[in-house]
Amino acid sequence: MSILSVSQRFEQLRDRGQCALIPFITAGDPNLETTLEAIKILDRNGASLIELGVPYSDPLADGPVIQAAATRALQQGTHLAAVLEVVKTVQPQIQSPIILFTYYNPILNQGIESFLQQVAAAGVKGLVVPDLPLEEMDVVLEPAAAHGVEVTLLVTPNTPRERIRAIAEKSQGFVYLVSVTGVTGMRTKLEERVQDVLMELRQTTDKAIGIGFGIAQPEQAQQIMQWGADAVIVGSAFVKRLSEGSPTEGLKAIEAFCHSLKIAIAAD
Repeated sequence: MSILSVSQRFEQLRDRGQCALIPFITAGDPNLETTLEAIKILDRNGASLIELGVPYSDPLADGPVIQAAATRALQQGTHLAAVLEVVKTVQPQIQSPIILFTYYNPILNQGIESFLQQVAAAGVKGLVVPDLPLEEMDVVLEPAAAHGVEVTLLVTPNTPRERIRAIAEKSQGFVYLVSVTGVTGMRTKLEERVQDVLMELRQTTDKAIGIGFGIAQPEQAQQIMQWGADAVIVGSAFVKRLSEGSPTEGLKAIEAFCHSLKIAIAAD
């Protein structure tokens, strides 16, 4: 059975009245074998889609937990081709579409067309490029669409209203609403402004809206679901659990955490 596209997966979940759970992990931390197992575990324990970070030496949007994971992965020699080999290997064993989180420099170094050919051939369904501004996004958006890869754009609590509209119009798959001003990382409280931006987006687009950055607890995930988001995206809290103890202990920890998040956002 072929894996659905990102937008098809959201349509399926909407039809079922379900909120999506999107875990994020850094490829290659602690090693690529563990990454492969982690993807399968997340898929089995409630993940609707999975965001896979390509380690990069200067991750501007990432907080200390994910930065440290990227550093460890790079020290292991993790590179794009190896990450895509993991995706290609695991794809027949999962149902969750994989979204690749990468900065623009690695795409540019590969060449945009070559990069997109490789990720599409591996089975990647979505792409998030956090450091590519809206004004320059067309260089990736249009060729990605031709390869069947949907590029998701980000909106922040401080994004002006007109720019929110422009981003929502161009974003593919879903719109990624960043829940905090700043980098990724675990927070104890969500910014109330996020709910207002979510409502603004709802008036602007009928595309699915996912909220991420700063979500660390099942209670926060449940709050976001109750606000009316289509997806809860959780990164640092997964990366931290996967990095603690042995790889086996890390895998057990993310299995339990994923399950707890899924229960928190399950429809009544």
